[in-house]
Amino acid sequence: MSTLIESPLTKHRREKIDQAVIRFAGDSGDGMQITGSQFTNTVALYGNDIATFPDFPAEIRAPAGTLPGVSGYQLHFSSNDVSTPGDAVDVLIAMNPAALKVNVADLKANGILIVNSDSFKETDLRKAQMTSNPLEDHSLDKFRLFPVELERLTRVALEHLGLDAKSMDRCKNFFALGMCYWLYNRSMDSTVRWIEDKFKNKPLLVEANKLAMKAGYSYCEATEAFQISYEIPPAQLAPGAYRNLSGNQALALGFITASQKSGLRLFQGSYPITPASDILHELSQYKDFGVMTFQAEDEIAAITSAIGAAYAGALAITTTSGPGMALKTEAMGLAVAVEIPLVICDIQRGGPSTGLPTKTEQADLLQALFGRNSEAPIPIVAAATPSDCFWAAMEASRIAIKYMVPVILLSDGYLANGAEPWRIPEADDIPEIPVHFATEANSPTGYLPYKRDPQTLARPWAVPGTPGLEHRIGGLEKQDVSGNINYEPLNHEKMVRIRAAKVAAVAQDIPDIEPVGDVEGDLLIVAWGSTHGAITAAVKAQRAEGRSIGHVHLRHLNPLPSNLGEVIKRFKQVLVPELNMGQLLWVLRAKYLVDAVGLNKIQGRPFKQSELEQKIEEMLDV
Repeated sequence: MSTLIESPLTKHRREKIDQAVIRFAGDSGDGMQITGSQFTNTVALYGNDIATFPDFPAEIRAPAGTLPGVSGYQLHFSSNDVSTPGDAVDVLIAMNPAALKVNVADLKANGILIVNSDSFKETDLRKAQMTSNPLEDHSLDKFRLFPVELERLTRVALEHLGLDAKSMDRCKNFFALGMCYWLYNRSMDSTVRWIEDKFKNKPLLVEANKLAMKAGYSYCEATEAFQISYEIPPAQLAPGAYRNLSGNQALALGFITASQKSGLRLFQGSYPITPASDILHELSQYKDFGVMTFQAEDEIAAITSAIGAAYAGALAITTTSGPGMALKTEAMGLAVAVEIPLVICDIQRGGPSTGLPTKTEQADLLQALFGRNSEAPIPIVAAATPSDCFWAAMEASRIAIKYMVPVILLSDGYLANGAEPWRIPEADDIPEIPVHFATEANSPTGYLPYKRDPQTLARPWAVPGTPGLEHRIGGLEKQDVSGNINYEPLNHEKMVRIRAAKVAAVAQDIPDIEPVGDVEGDLLIVAWGSTHGAITAAVKAQRAEGRSIGHVHLRHLNPLPSNLGEVIKRFKQVLVPELNMGQLLWVLRAKYLVDAVGLNKIQGRPFKQSELEQKIEEMLDV
């Protein structure tokens, strides 16, 4: 839906529309992530609802101009609710032929295509494995093509500053950003402030980037090529204070909040790994809140340092991705045996092995469930959206502390790097997390480290150095209650069953689930993690066409909600969309003996709404 507005003050027309999807693409050195994030911050400040999808090259230093080196940033912004970064792109800004080749298939017919024509020389085309120049061979005729000499125009705008050519060329992304601000009638003020802060110690670069951006804006205003600009009104969001938040930022803030609400000091022991490293970067800025961050020399040192911190009475976390989870496996078993509160964050990425470091996947669920020797069950919590990572961190911390268990929190690269508006909660509305340290011996004969709470089966948490509570724990099997090392067969079986029962007891804190949409009917979609946005949009569209569909999105994956089996029985068919080969599908079939159907995608990219709708129609229109 759009409305044309004629302005008597300009030769251009302004068209009012509901939403737009824009993608910036270029070399990793072209500043596409900065450009995209600045445009995102601007539309967020304006009041639009947003969803983003940064797409990083997997190779750290791929040769410039080649296909593996393409970096992208997609933003969907709207005056209505936004669930996904968008299926098809309305505007594509391509800084070179490789960026064009990788991304043009996602551009809508008649979509706007802005290309840096300065980078379409023969050598550039050869690097992108092109045999002809797409700006000349009519292959782009179905798009509104705008070839712009970004490098030449940027140099013209900055030539009086005395910068060298390389430094001027680095500003061309801000020229492109200025064009986008004109195209969507957005103020440059917030980006001007960001530039002034970012380069405050380099005043010449402050001036250069500001001038480049203003030159891009003025270029669109002056040229006759751009005849229409667009206006997307603010969204009607619930009243409150909002901030733009990525999933990794939300996890960091969630753990800090859990620390404050529990009264425990937060400790993070981690080894840097994509896409989890930002959590370590973020938490390192909060020393004033008593946060301790430790960058370990490897994954094993990272988790064992966190185990030590938990033993000492801290809220301890460790963050990693799939390959790091593999290295942490033995220490996770130690945390299970010792029974201490620890949160292990797995920010999933494509695998196996090193796999696709910068691409998203949901393929670590079975690893989280079973990836340890012997019987070592661990509760599992999964986040659904970037902002939901905040609440997932709170829930994982609560379970770990209440039940004295390690907890695995599953996120993924899409959630970690994606962003959306987050309504900042009131501090008083966030529940406290009670902590009960042992303060005196719990037996006439002294302290018994495995004497349990009858409801949660949690053992007491005694801070080392507390008089009279000296005790020994470790990886060898313990005697029930006393904690002495014990190899007796029946005692071992009893302890194994107790540890499993303790994890199962977490179900008493999991509320019964009710499907979103229809509570019974033809199709139930059961899913988890970052598929939430695309499923939400698809279900809404398909129910509007009269189809009977419910959607259950699982936060707790171990244990599962107690009434899930009963909910499944209300529907004729069950669909399980996952970014893997069918891991939750396998669990549901095994546990509930339901003939569920999987929709599986393993491409390093999230689901599109259209892919889900196509599967829904296939299952219901038979």
